[in-house]
Amino acid sequence: MNHNPVYSVIVPVYNRPDEVADLLRSLSEQTCRDFEVILVEDGSTVPSAAAVERYAPELPSISYYQKSNEGRSIARNYGIERSKGSWLIFFDSDCVIPSGYFATLTEALKKRHTEGH
Repeated sequence: MNHNPVYSVIVPVYNRPDEVADLLRSLSEQTCRDFEVILVEDGSTVPSAAAVERYAPELPSISYYQKSNEGRSIARNYGIERSKGSWLIFFDSDCVIPSGYFATLTEALKKRHTEGH
């Protein structure tokens, strides 16, 4: 990705590599690809690195950070500080995102902005 993405997807995670794999799979199937994924491993003893490695080739941009456990809010803030997108999207590790999510969101934002709201 040569430009900043429209969306930054920030995911705090703690000991959930199987859930992360499902989430990353669903993100890799998006029809709109103008997003980055920022996964923040918050002191996990069961890391998600293998899932990140598996799906990294299929995602437009993914960053994986490991930090000491300070809780979900601090992990989200850590991700925000590293984000490049115009819009922040927060998912938990157990989410599975429909393939048209970002396309639908983009269309809704375009419509809303052109209506002058």
